[in-house]
Amino acid sequence: MARPAGEAAVPLVILCMDIWGVRAQLFEIAARIALQGYCAVVPNFYHRDGVKGFDFRNARGQSVSMEIASKEQQEAVRRHGAVLSNAMVDADVGALLRFFENEQVSQGRAGSVGFCMGGRHAMFIAGTRPERMVATASLHGTQLVSDKRDSPHRFADRFRGEMYCGFAEHDPYVPPSIAVTLDSLLGNRPDLKYRSVTHAGARHGYAIPDRDVYDREAAEKDWTEIFAIFARALR
Repeated sequence: MARPAGEAAVPLVILCMDIWGVRAQLFEIAARIALQGYCAVVPNFYHRDGVKGFDFRNARGQSVSMEIASKEQQEAVRRHGAVLSNAMVDADVGALLRFFENEQVSQGRAGSVGFCMGGRHAMFIAGTRPERMVATASLHGTQLVSDKRDSPHRFADRFRGEMYCGFAEHDPYVPPSIAVTLDSLLGNRPDLKYRSVTHAGARHGYAIPDRDVYDREAAEKDWTEIFAIFARALR
């Protein structure tokens, strides 16, 4: 958890981890959010498996993307991601919100930022908890639109507040049709302000610092949008 100094209650922002789990990069992002005046938390949704996260490095010391990781490393990561359901994440978020009832955190509107599979989770909890989760950001989010019964796009009529999606131009996990579908579903909702951006030249995972595919320009454009949303929706 990272929060600004002082005893005043501040809005809560939940960071939904990517498939790589909880690690230093996400804590750094939480610290950046805290500097803007929010309480940022990074829950470990893999706690049922008894693990936190994975961070494999290349020769230059950068975290490697999935395509660069070895077959064994890929299998280890994907095994945990495959069993983590939207319902599990929603249950953990419920417990988190109950915990923060007794902390110095505003009990009204809350926000979330999700990366990769966490983008899906951020959108899902925006649909299951529309009274709280009113500032939502999904960055290179996966399976935002699918044929599953709990696909986030099926909650389009429940989303409230503001929502932002950042996509990569080159993403084997997120075809361009996903952005088109979401623009169509969410672009004219009466209770939702929605915006999406597809970053030219960016690759899946571009928003995570210290990664081999990190795209600073694309990520900074996202954060400009996200902090503006937080200022409007959470303050």
